[in-house]
Amino acid sequence: MNKQMTCGTSSISFQNPVFVQSCASVVSRKEGEGPLGAYFDTICEDPMFGTDTWEAAESTLQKQAALLAIKKNGLTCSDIQLLFAGDLLAQTSASSFGTADLKIPFYGLFGACSTMGESLSLGSMCIDGGYGKYILCATSSHFASAEKEFRFPLSYANQRPLSAHWTVTGSGAFLVGEKESHVRISGLTVGKIVDYGLKDSQNMGACMAPAACSTIVQNLKDFGRKPEEYDQIITGDLGYIGQQILLDLLEKEGYQAGKNHKDCGILMYDQKTQDTHAGGSGCGCSASVLAGYILPKLACGDWKRVLFVPTGALMSKVSFYEGNSVPGIAQGVVLEWEEGEVEQT
Repeated sequence: MNKQMTCGTSSISFQNPVFVQSCASVVSRKEGEGPLGAYFDTICEDPMFGTDTWEAAESTLQKQAALLAIKKNGLTCSDIQLLFAGDLLAQTSASSFGTADLKIPFYGLFGACSTMGESLSLGSMCIDGGYGKYILCATSSHFASAEKEFRFPLSYANQRPLSAHWTVTGSGAFLVGEKESHVRISGLTVGKIVDYGLKDSQNMGACMAPAACSTIVQNLKDFGRKPEEYDQIITGDLGYIGQQILLDLLEKEGYQAGKNHKDCGILMYDQKTQDTHAGGSGCGCSASVLAGYILPKLACGDWKRVLFVPTGALMSKVSFYEGNSVPGIAQGVVLEWEEGEVEQT
């Protein structure tokens, strides 16, 4: 019997066991110099990752994270039934080029900076539905490839406004499966596209905050919870500007979440010393913070329940230059500590 249960209008509660089997994080030098530097598995001093192009560098770092996550669980690529991966580049090229050699059945995803939540959601649903024993979920981003894709080539030396984010050069990879571990994925809240008509792509925090509010409020309603029933509600990359907008929007909805809210884009860098303005962003931001910092906190029992809400600005080069607004989306993943004598994640 399928024990999967829908909750409310937009959420799923998994009754079958879905666990994080292992995870890995790979970042570059700037991220390693930030407050979380000691938490990441691999810090590469060379932002090119030994390649000739920024795009190839991003593919390489995602492949490194994927292989490390698989190796940590004592498996090989042939043991993995499905791979859900995505990035910010056109046609998810960083993922497709990066993981092609792994020979794992592949679904390429795009949810902008929310892609890690999308990947984990789909991977968890497949485990719950019995469509695989081990499923790999991964995302990546690279500062230089993202600037080239969405803003200006670095050689232009353009001035960045204070509302701008710094795209994280990093990747996170996660192996999900049925085998019990200390981190369980217990539920999901699927995000809706929210568009407030904002057109400033250099202020993505403001564009994404309404979507984060929508998903968090829906999660609380669907699961019948209060914000304080989560040890942490952690958004993806709203940054300093987006965080304040989110807290204001939540307050208008009747929720106080300031005491237990964190943001991966704020956690990643030291705003005062690293010149990252509003904070970090990119598919690799929430992914590497989740793998390096959040999951170990859950695995050791410091946190018992976390709502992970990566956020994305759904724009493209074409949509932006045609004057369209920047819609946002946020995907909610409920992560819980599992007590017992099980192998550490």
